[in-house]
Amino acid sequence: MLTEELASRFARVALANIVREYPRHIQHLVSSAGDELRERILHPAFYGSYDWHSAVHMHWLLLRVLRLYPTSRDAVRIAEALDTHLTPAAIEAELAYFGSPAGRTFERPYGWAWLLLLQAEALATKARWSRAVAPLAVELARRFADYARRSPYPVRSGAHGNTAFACVLALDYARAAADAALELEIRKAARRWYGSDREAPLAYEPSADDFLSPSLIEAVLMQAVLEPGEFLGWVERFAPLGFSVLAEPPTVVDHADPKQSHLDGLCFTRAWCFQRLGDSPAADALVAAALPHAAGGDYAGEHWLATFAVLALSAAALKSP
Repeated sequence: MLTEELASRFARVALANIVREYPRHIQHLVSSAGDELRERILHPAFYGSYDWHSAVHMHWLLLRVLRLYPTSRDAVRIAEALDTHLTPAAIEAELAYFGSPAGRTFERPYGWAWLLLLQAEALATKARWSRAVAPLAVELARRFADYARRSPYPVRSGAHGNTAFACVLALDYARAAADAALELEIRKAARRWYGSDREAPLAYEPSADDFLSPSLIEAVLMQAVLEPGEFLGWVERFAPLGFSVLAEPPTVVDHADPKQSHLDGLCFTRAWCFQRLGDSPAADALVAAALPHAAGGDYAGEHWLATFAVLALSAAALKSP
């Protein structure tokens, strides 16, 4: 579980990351020689943590910790940081970026989904920051619904493009925000993309770039959109021997390597999936394997792994992403 001590440790990582401007991975479609390229100007809310989506989910981490431990010794610092970053003006600038030529598909679908989960967390706790974030969340929810409706196929990779993971996070927002249109499009797309899947190739996992299990996250999404009896029939066809082979932690030789560190994250996301699928012992073993590497190591992992540790460790307590 996410103890107050661990929560404090991860919160301190996030507080440092969201104001750390460099190193920064810039993802920007340049339209002219005069384009503004300063990240703090383009993304005044989410300029830290190496890249945009990591900045977003580090803010989610802070909200989750504040939700679980509202009177902790870090609570005041967390609230002050959120007050500084999640202002109406900063979010207005972020929204303007999405309205620019560079923003049309920027961070689709992974970053979109994390922004929606950030807003879901703010709504769940009735946090004051939800009002500021709402315009951006509403726009990305509209885009996400359109993306789900128009995509003939899912992305089944184990990294950022994975469609099922994005849908699980977006679905949590849809339910928190009572966005029936978004929920309907996700439900329809999930059935269209995954409803007839059979005998998932579990032996092919993981790939060296994976921080998600394509099979497990697909099962989590289908559990969320199908009725219990229907899901039971689906999962018996999808994984007739169960998912136990995926409970074995992957081998990581170099935790400082940006791609191999994905495998530490894979332990956390597999654990999160196993929690949601009702297998706590498998989840606990995977968390234990990755937890030593979630904070205090190379920035290749530290700019994002703490979020996934909190995701896994708080899943059982809150029964949500």
